[in-house]
Amino acid sequence: MKKILFTLLSVLLLTACSTETVSDAKQEKNQPNIYPDYLGVTIPVNIAPLNFGMADEKALLVDAVVADSKGNTLHSQGEESVDFDIDDWHELLDKNRGDSLSVTVSAKYEDGWHTYRAFSIYVSTDSIDYGICYRLIEPGYEVWSKMGIYERDLSSFEERALIENTQFEGCVNCHSFNRGNPADMSLHIRGPHGATLLRHDNGALAAYDTKTDQTLGLCVYPYWHPSGKYIAYSTNITQQLFHSADSNRVEVFDEASDIQVYDVNKNELLLSPILKQDSVYETYPVFSADGRSLYFCAARAIPEGSQLLDSIRYNLCRIDFDPETGKFGNRIDTIINAEAQHKSVSFPRPSYDGRFLCYTLSDYGQFSIWHHEADLYLLDLATGQSRTMTGANSKDTESFHNWSTNSRWMVLSSRRDDGLFTRPYFCHVDAKGNVTKAFMLPQKNPRRFYRERFLSFNVPDFVIRPTDFDGHSASGIINDESRKKFGVRK
Repeated sequence: MKKILFTLLSVLLLTACSTETVSDAKQEKNQPNIYPDYLGVTIPVNIAPLNFGMADEKALLVDAVVADSKGNTLHSQGEESVDFDIDDWHELLDKNRGDSLSVTVSAKYEDGWHTYRAFSIYVSTDSIDYGICYRLIEPGYEVWSKMGIYERDLSSFEERALIENTQFEGCVNCHSFNRGNPADMSLHIRGPHGATLLRHDNGALAAYDTKTDQTLGLCVYPYWHPSGKYIAYSTNITQQLFHSADSNRVEVFDEASDIQVYDVNKNELLLSPILKQDSVYETYPVFSADGRSLYFCAARAIPEGSQLLDSIRYNLCRIDFDPETGKFGNRIDTIINAEAQHKSVSFPRPSYDGRFLCYTLSDYGQFSIWHHEADLYLLDLATGQSRTMTGANSKDTESFHNWSTNSRWMVLSSRRDDGLFTRPYFCHVDAKGNVTKAFMLPQKNPRRFYRERFLSFNVPDFVIRPTDFDGHSASGIINDESRKKFGVRK
């Protein structure tokens, strides 16, 4: 009996692992139409396997052979998508740093096999960080239900939840790390248990009430100073409404907003009168790579009660910051006058090597995720010239983005996939600012994964290692009503 069972098991395993030989295939002149689109992309040497299927979904089988110029090959075949062995994939990439791989795809349809013209994938010598963190949220944004902050290992398909709002009543958002180092972390909680959770220099997690009698409200949109001594925040009083011509589109806009910097060691907010002007909306502050400047977005405030939201346009501005004293400069410089172009800047992000600054440009406002015209632009900080990031952009929305710690990769939020759900994409930016074609975050079975997960990836940010975040302990801190108060420097 045992021998029979062993034989049956062997047959089943053999059947499950067997592949069909590609034979009598029609040779197509065009390259394959695959999902996700990985044709001609540049990838990190340590990225997870780029599994894919045929975009038309009519194929009975899809077959792929990845080959290098040295005679090494990698083969996979599947019904919905190919699924490359992860160890063999990483070994092949490691052997081809700075070189190209050739991918030959065949698909079996009802009329037989079709083999398509091969396409290339370039393996960069630049590696990418350990992973990314993001919030998963329903795409409407006007209400929140189940959501959480998640961590994904970019070299594999492993994802884990850091914290979910099933552990408490409220909303999680505004997660931030100091140049990808989770030892310095800020996480904002909204709702009845609202708080800002801070961890500094890998110390204990603490909950803060960031509202003071000298600021508009709670501190949001955090960005760490490279020293780890400061966090730049904005304070925004926002409203939201639906567009009359598009009931599925939400517009979030400022009614008032200011900027402040938090001194982590002294538990003090640093304020400047020129960053607290009632006639100006200031938002999205970020420190320069050397920590001696603060970039932010600023727009002329519209009259109270005005509905002319399409007239709110943000420029990119800069003010000096002295990290030794915590003092601001006395002058604000306009770096990009987007208002003069009838455009609006949001989400400035300087590269950590101090070379570039990436920003989103849309027609108006600062909530660009619902603006189909929103694209990414790259500002050369040495020349002051901006140009569109053609390789990264698409015909739909590109919005939030962040740099890898080596300043060679960017993760960006895009709705190019279906116009509704925000997905993370990656592109390479070399030392001269050349931008490669963006590719979607790899998944083991990409079509099934993205079809079955009806959630948007929100605010993706790189991490250099696992965050070591204890969600159970954090939820206990959130549910405890005690909060530390932010002070204000006299």
